Amino acid sequence: MLSNSNVVQRLSLLLAVSFGVAQQRSTWEVIQEEVWTPRCVECHQEGTTFGEQSDLYLTSDVAYEELVNTLPNNTAARGDGFLLLGNDGLASLPTSFLWEKINASDKEHFYSDHPYYGAQMPLGASYLTNGQLAFIKEWILGGAPKEGIVEKAKESLLDDTTRYDPPEFMAIDTPEQGIQLHLGPFEISPQFEREFYYFQPLDTTGNIYIERAELTMRSGSHHFIAYSFSESIPAWVGLTPFEYRDIRAEDGSYIQSSLLATLWHSFGFGAQIPFMNYQFPNGVALRLDADLGLDLNSHYINLTDTASVGEVYINMHLLKPEEVDQIAEVLSLNHLTLSLPPNKVTTLDTTFTFIEDASVFQLMSHAHEHMLEFRVEKVGGELDGELVYIAYDWEHPPILELDPPIHVRAGEGLKLIVTYDNWTDETLRFGFLSEDEMMILFGYYYFGSPKASIEEEPLLPVAFDLRQNYPNPFNAETKVEFTLNRNSNMKLYLYDMIGRPVTTLLDGNMAAGTHTVNWSASDNKGRPLPSGVYLIKLSVQDQFRVIKAVLLR
Repeated sequence: MLSNSNVVQRLSLLLAVSFGVAQQRSTWEVIQEEVWTPRCVECHQEGTTFGEQSDLYLTSDVAYEELVNTLPNNTAARGDGFLLLGNDGLASLPTSFLWEKINASDKEHFYSDHPYYGAQMPLGASYLTNGQLAFIKEWILGGAPKEGIVEKAKESLLDDTTRYDPPEFMAIDTPEQGIQLHLGPFEISPQFEREFYYFQPLDTTGNIYIERAELTMRSGSHHFIAYSFSESIPAWVGLTPFEYRDIRAEDGSYIQSSLLATLWHSFGFGAQIPFMNYQFPNGVALRLDADLGLDLNSHYINLTDTASVGEVYINMHLLKPEEVDQIAEVLSLNHLTLSLPPNKVTTLDTTFTFIEDASVFQLMSHAHEHMLEFRVEKVGGELDGELVYIAYDWEHPPILELDPPIHVRAGEGLKLIVTYDNWTDETLRFGFLSEDEMMILFGYYYFGSPKASIEEEPLLPVAFDLRQNYPNPFNAETKVEFTLNRNSNMKLYLYDMIGRPVTTLLDGNMAAGTHTVNWSASDNKGRPLPSGVYLIKLSVQDQFRVIKAVLLR
């Protein structure tokens, strides 16, 4: 028998546990109680003009069924294939009308590209806070469930009570440790697409390490990209500094001489949104050779009957070499041989296989106006076939930051699946104008497996550098130069484009300093190799550098 005091204690404990469970709100309940009820229900309830006009009611008894997997009342949004809110995770974010209406930071895109979608919400009131938007976004990415808790939708996100403040175009402050570039102002003719390159030498030498890239552009920009070069540009290309090299004349014809330097382009950074402030992961930096300069690529579209003005400010915030733990390698997966039949919807897919373990931490698609959908799936491994990126808007594709990064092991890859609608009477192929097409996936990665935290697992500082072989392309012999900043155990070896070992040039301990190795285009048995592209890999402990060497017989 239990005493009265024991019974009371047991009942008190049971009530406390039950009360605690009752207070554990689902993610949906948090959204209802913290967002819809205080911010939206006043307008979206039975008997209100806005509720009847939008046919959307957000009171707690009906809100979930009103939103999820239902069609919007807006005719234009229905015609564009939107649901009010989908529950397919990543694929639903860009096709949910609700997200379009509340995502304040996408204001310029919303009003410029969707003139019939009405106004952003809440109407006539302040935007939702950045914390509320982040919480809702994680809930959508988690499949928008009614029950249970979405792990990444932490209630602590709601502590961020700041709101989006639309920036006006203006000069940005010069970095305390870095470089600022300024492009323009320049004119765009009426009813014209102006795209050009502009060679910008840098007022420094050697390698620079970018930890943050910051851009601001006047409205009307389709994209801006800062390209580096894979090697020094031959003098015969005629690359003149501080000169606008338009890629087409007023009559629409290509100016071939302006495109020559693109043969040596290496993607650096860029954006298709008017404001960007991208921070690389802690301890990770993009390495560029300042001696080669940058080729700045700006593309503006002016559909009005009067001339417009373009202008771009670029900030590169830099780290010192000893502050860098991992080098950000550029991901550029480009399908150049696309062919789209006239008056037909066509889906193309191509798979790119990785030859080394890589941790991909950013993805961004690049296509033109005929693109309907741009999907990227993981190939191989535990996530085989899983959707990792999707875009429906060719002008403003999402820049997807992956934390933690996607681990793509050697032999695994990424599959690009892109659907186009060629409504013209001509076959469309790769080209630079918006009426041509492209199929490119940009991004960044570093070699090796993902690092959960720089603080938890300190990495080795950058201790070496591999320069582009010279000459390249070459016929009989080429020189490979590398630098070690301390005595190191290293390996320098070559393999072909499908990952088969060709030969080992060096393997062992080397002293600090700069070293040069000659390669006579032969394999490990001294046999001459055929023409082709070969990969030269320098490995120092658990870090790598890889360059491409082109052999022409």
